[in-house]
Amino acid sequence: MKKPKKARQAELKETISRMPFITDEELAKQFSVSIQTIRLDRMELSIPEVRERIKSVATHEWNETVKALPIDEVIGEIIDLELDQRAISILDIGREHVFSRNKIARGHHLFAQANSLAVAVINDELALTAKSDLKFKRQVKEGERVVAKADVKGSDEKGRTMVSVQSFVDNEPVFQGLFEMYRSNDQKGEANE
Repeated sequence: MKKPKKARQAELKETISRMPFITDEELAKQFSVSIQTIRLDRMELSIPEVRERIKSVATHEWNETVKALPIDEVIGEIIDLELDQRAISILDIGREHVFSRNKIARGHHLFAQANSLAVAVINDELALTAKSDLKFKRQVKEGERVVAKADVKGSDEKGRTMVSVQSFVDNEPVFQGLFEMYRSNDQKGEANE
């Protein structure tokens, strides 16, 4: 049984305040209504779409925090960040990310999301990728959301920071990478370019 509009909108507002990154599709399923109904409810309540909510949170919370590159140069949207510890970003795969023939995401977009997240998590004015070891686990298709999780693993014998990044679509691994990061406070070696 569907809820009356006012009750649905009140619950929608509360749900989005608890989970600001929930999509219209997920909300439509949760409330057993069409995506269009969710969009109309959001418009009436002056709630922006998920992409704008993410940008607002990311710009507000991490613009001053990310040191190694401007926040708008991170591929995907950062949704969690603790410098020199961990970070999470999301990337919604759109038409601009896929091959037109088969709607499969180009690998360089998955790499760019992971690599820029590995740079962003470094607590330094300069962070460059010296080396990476990558594995693509499965194809990603248009319309899928990629969640990348970066974990700082410590330093190697050269003093480089090691960052592990794993990317998922609906909790299924699609990409993994180990990034060896040069940072300006490293005492040894130079970054390869």
